[in-house]
Amino acid sequence: MPLQTLLLHFEEDQASAARIAQAAGMATACLERHRFPDGELKLRLPPALPRRVVLLRTLDHPNEKLVELLLVARTARQLGAQHLTLVAPYLAYMRQDIAFHPGEVISQRVVGSFLAGLFDAVITVDPHLHRVATLQEAVPVPHTVVLSGAPLLSDWIAAHVQAPLLVGPDEESAQWIAQAAARHNFDFAVCHKIRHGDRHVEVTLPDIKVAGRSVVLLDDVASSGHTLAEAARLLLAAGAASVDVAVTHALFADNAVQLIQTAGVGKVWSTDCIPHTTNAVSMAAAIADALLS
Repeated sequence: MPLQTLLLHFEEDQASAARIAQAAGMATACLERHRFPDGELKLRLPPALPRRVVLLRTLDHPNEKLVELLLVARTARQLGAQHLTLVAPYLAYMRQDIAFHPGEVISQRVVGSFLAGLFDAVITVDPHLHRVATLQEAVPVPHTVVLSGAPLLSDWIAAHVQAPLLVGPDEESAQWIAQAAARHNFDFAVCHKIRHGDRHVEVTLPDIKVAGRSVVLLDDVASSGHTLAEAARLLLAAGAASVDVAVTHALFADNAVQLIQTAGVGKVWSTDCIPHTTNAVSMAAAIADALLS
């Protein structure tokens, strides 16, 4: 991607944008935003844009942000942008990929189609895909790039935990656990989970010896924290010497970090896909490489 590419971002994403722009060697511009008393948004872009534009917007708390994407993308086309890339380190609405009950909205399909109507390319990190094989099936744009935080989290764990045992809190984490474990030849296993609600889960430990081990629970996303907390309690009850947590996406709603720490978790590490006090690993270089390829 040529140097005249411009990276657009909002004020709250300035630090992340600066890291990516420095690694990619591109200019940045901050979008201006005013919120009227009734909640409507007034946005302002640079008055003239280059042919290629990148918009950085991580989609935690996504509902208002999706409106922002609509307003910015449509206006960017009018101001000269011919190729628009969305960099969404966290991509929302990917988990609902089928209708579990009659009448349910398949959010992945709707939001994916919405984004495809705005952008030419999408770059994201560890999207929550299960019954859909590729990101392009979920977001049918001409070009998609899926990065993973698992290798970099694995590097961080290798530098901070001696002989760790990686454990996935549920079967959905298996793909990230296997990837992270293979990078440094770590031992690994995956728990079994039955979900009874957003904050009510039943976890069963894998058939593996954890007594005396330094365990790291690793997953793509942490939201309510209840699955991680339950897994941590069981691991410590089974004799684990310590339990730490490493996640790609630090959603951590409400008191989630406090919840898992109360369960006995020591360190909590995350990537900077979502800004959070637990951020330890930066995805900026990987995102820059994807933009330049």
